[in-house]
Amino acid sequence: MSFSQTDILKALSTVEDPDLKRDLVSLNMIKDVKVEAAKVSFTVVLTTPACPLKEKIRQDCEDAVRNVVGAGVPIDILVTSSVTTLRDNAPLLPGVKNIIAIASGKGGVGKSTVTSNLAVALAQTGAKVGLIDADIYGPSIPTMFNCEHEQPHVKQVNGKNIIIPIEQYGVKLLSIGFLTPPDSAVVWRGPMASSALKQFFADADWGELDYLLIDLPPGTSDIHLTMVQTVPVTGAVIVTTPQKVALADANKGLSMFRQPQINVPVLGIVENMAWFTPEELPDNKYFIFGKDGGKSLSEKYDVPLLGQIPLVQGIRESGDSGLPAAMKEGVVALAFQDLAKAVARRIAIRNAQTPTLVTAVR
Repeated sequence: MSFSQTDILKALSTVEDPDLKRDLVSLNMIKDVKVEAAKVSFTVVLTTPACPLKEKIRQDCEDAVRNVVGAGVPIDILVTSSVTTLRDNAPLLPGVKNIIAIASGKGGVGKSTVTSNLAVALAQTGAKVGLIDADIYGPSIPTMFNCEHEQPHVKQVNGKNIIIPIEQYGVKLLSIGFLTPPDSAVVWRGPMASSALKQFFADADWGELDYLLIDLPPGTSDIHLTMVQTVPVTGAVIVTTPQKVALADANKGLSMFRQPQINVPVLGIVENMAWFTPEELPDNKYFIFGKDGGKSLSEKYDVPLLGQIPLVQGIRESGDSGLPAAMKEGVVALAFQDLAKAVARRIAIRNAQTPTLVTAVR
């Protein structure tokens, strides 16, 4: 049986990305097709290293090509990834592909814990990840990454001081907690806090990043406006717990991002503390804060439920010790790995469906 490069591409054009609903060839996800010595090889470039459908896409490609070349021909498929972006020639943070805001309507729902573990879980997939702790008045990221006593270095570039983020567990970090003594209270007015956040964007060397997560303060504030005025945000993730009071505040946070002057797409909702699971009884679930509150909120606003994170003692211990739970084994690590895949998936879909990305407020 004879076949050509054109035949292989034609076969692969029948394979559809399950999320983007378009074929891989038109999406430019097929590279380096070679037909030599009765062997076929090609590369599949996924939209994120955290793709949850990686194996399905690879198998669909093999099946499509097998129909053309027959049973006896070796098929060599290299699966790699290149994270998509809508940011093109951006003057600020030019090397950052996607900026993701992590928000909550109220404090105490575990927003920083979710952000820390999401960042680590994304980095574990091979993505380049950064994290800005924009919770100016209660910075907790330094503690959660076990680097609260470190200070970022500063370098001179064209006469300007540029901050070099601290790197821990494969994640680049900046927090106001690095710039103030650990036991000191940060007593700042709104404009001062906004100015600090702008510096983290404009005066820091973030380099090349696939995802830059921003851990926002709870509620709605100047910080949120500063963020959307300063950089184009790919999307927001809302963190809540199942209980009624948290859901009421999450409603407000979600509505804020949908206001015309903000106009940031909500990628989805994370329900933290979805149920209590004792470490010694990993199959048991106790819904001490209510059940499926985050799911109900996602259905109300027609946005995805990205994940449900159980309340496990190990999460608190991991946060206190500075070794994120996503780096360990068990049900919690798996929950954060699934969350990372879900977030990366929604970002890829958002980037494929939106022609441009602009700063909402100028």
